Amino acid sequence: MGRAFTAAPLLLLLGLLALGLGAATANVGDSCSTGADCGAGQWCFDCEPKLSGSHCVRSAATNPFQLINNSLPFNKYAYLTTHNSYAIVGEPSHTGIPRITFDNQEDTVTDQLNNGVRALMLDTYDFKGDVWLCHSNGGTCNDFTAFEPALDTFQEIEAFLSANPSEIVTIILEDYVHAPNGLTNVFNASGLLKYWFPVSKMPQNGQDWPLVSDMVASNQRLVVFTSISSKQSSEGIAYQWNFMVENNFHLISDGDDGMDAGKCSNRAESAPLNDKTKSLVLMNYFPSVPVKFTACLQHSQSLVDMVNTCYGAAGNRWANFIAVDYYKRSDGGGAFQATDLLNGELLCGCQDVRACLQGSGVVCSA
Repeated sequence: MGRAFTAAPLLLLLGLLALGLGAATANVGDSCSTGADCGAGQWCFDCEPKLSGSHCVRSAATNPFQLINNSLPFNKYAYLTTHNSYAIVGEPSHTGIPRITFDNQEDTVTDQLNNGVRALMLDTYDFKGDVWLCHSNGGTCNDFTAFEPALDTFQEIEAFLSANPSEIVTIILEDYVHAPNGLTNVFNASGLLKYWFPVSKMPQNGQDWPLVSDMVASNQRLVVFTSISSKQSSEGIAYQWNFMVENNFHLISDGDDGMDAGKCSNRAESAPLNDKTKSLVLMNYFPSVPVKFTACLQHSQSLVDMVNTCYGAAGNRWANFIAVDYYKRSDGGGAFQATDLLNGELLCGCQDVRACLQGSGVVCSA
């Protein structure tokens, strides 16, 4: 009786351990039926026509602040960035009019942040007496292209920063808001102003940014850029092109080279990519018309190739921001692995941040 009583829990424990070990050893590329078949930081995805059937692919970023340290300047790290972060598949209409426009992401902003996205590209507009996130043509938001009031998304960002006091989030605004203090009012209403990183602390002439650890210690963990130059003086929102260079995204209509192998030129509004008076580099890698079906293929070797191409075009500088549509779609590591490559090169000269070792300095183990 006694032996039978104690053996059953032991067998159960061994069975649970075996299940746990099985889940823990799942590798990127393994076949799967559901997400439960995959390891932590992975999801089960069918990358047709690249792969036949569903496989475990990455779904979460490596956090360099936790893996290595947060004691370097802000511009010495790379941050996974979602293009049109708000344009989410299945987002219900907030205007009562069915939406007829493109989507660019499949997760909520909260899920994007929880999965390691650290920079959000948002399009802001005057609409219905408020500030909305919207697609448009010609700088005007319409009922059928509007996604949601900016306040809703800003509150998601505030909740993340509140719950994660060691993290920094960057917002890059394609800004069509002309109402006086329109954006400032929404930032204030959302509670985000208490995390504001001031323009006065942003470096001039290509100098290094403050240390991440100092930004965290002072709770100035929200970095915001606008595309309207006048707002730097009127609202204290940094004008993007004073601090950052950016490559062109791919315009199907005129054949711009944002996704063409071997080509990486600056966006028209940006200074040349090799202008080192701007200490941040943003690399776009998405087409003008987002297509979920092709995103998986785009986030494979061609993405890594563009990372290396833009490194040369930017005067041998690795990108700090890598912006993509449908950020989780890939045939394996995808945008997450590309960000690991960037952080590895930035932090220790390795092609993967997970090969960096802490010691007297951050060095490469390979």
